[in-house]
Amino acid sequence: MIERMKDIIRKNDLCVLATVSEGRPHCSLMSYVSDDEAIEIYMVSHRESMKYINLTRNPAVSLLIDTREDEAGQKRSSIKALTVRGEFRTFNDPEKKDAVRLRLLKKHPHLADFLDAPDAEIFCIRAKSFQLLDGPKDAFVETIE
Repeated sequence: MIERMKDIIRKNDLCVLATVSEGRPHCSLMSYVSDDEAIEIYMVSHRESMKYINLTRNPAVSLLIDTREDEAGQKRSSIKALTVRGEFRTFNDPEKKDAVRLRLLKKHPHLADFLDAPDAEIFCIRAKSFQLLDGPKDAFVETIE
């Protein structure tokens, strides 16, 4: 089951990032790329954005990735929704950060100007667990930690 969950991460490139600060939730639609294991999910944000400020205050996050585009024209009951519980991390390794930047540019060339901004920050969400809803009734949970 965990490979089905990871395939959803690998096959998609948009997610909803949910952060919380001072008890207030905030959701953002985000472009992403993942590592080959689909455990680390990489994104970029401006450091002064609400989402980035929230991440620095509270590293616990949730991501929602779904298959609605793949299931277009099908019954809604065939849509799969993956919730990733994870933790925000910054990069200590400049070479890895540069490699992730190139992966982001390759997958999302429309982000070039955004990535070149002086306050752009590439970051990682490290997955801790996955919950897959396969239609409205079937749920599966896998813990990574």
